[in-house]
Amino acid sequence: MAKRYKYDLNLDTLPMMFETDFANYDCSIQINYNEVGDFFTADLYDANGNPIILGEKLVYGKRLWADFVDSRLPAVDLVPLDESGRTTVCNKETFGQTVFLYIDTVVD
Repeated sequence: MAKRYKYDLNLDTLPMMFETDFANYDCSIQINYNEVGDFFTADLYDANGNPIILGEKLVYGKRLWADFVDSRLPAVDLVPLDESGRTTVCNKETFGQTVFLYIDTVVD
């Protein structure tokens, strides 16, 4: 059973965009796939569709947008993780199978 909120994303057609909200902050996130490097990236857009950060690589266990300081960033930690413990890699073979994008706040 998941201990964190997990985004169930349909990765059959990429890029794919979804809307989400964090408390009073509405935004959109687009997931892209890079075939050459076998990795995914995330683009963050504000509620009006204006880009905030584009091309952030999804790295297993690393918080998205951790290297940026911007007041428009959500005040939550979004992290690609595998709660089953089967892998520590985020790529086409694992993302959406055992690795998912989580809000990294543990709930009871």
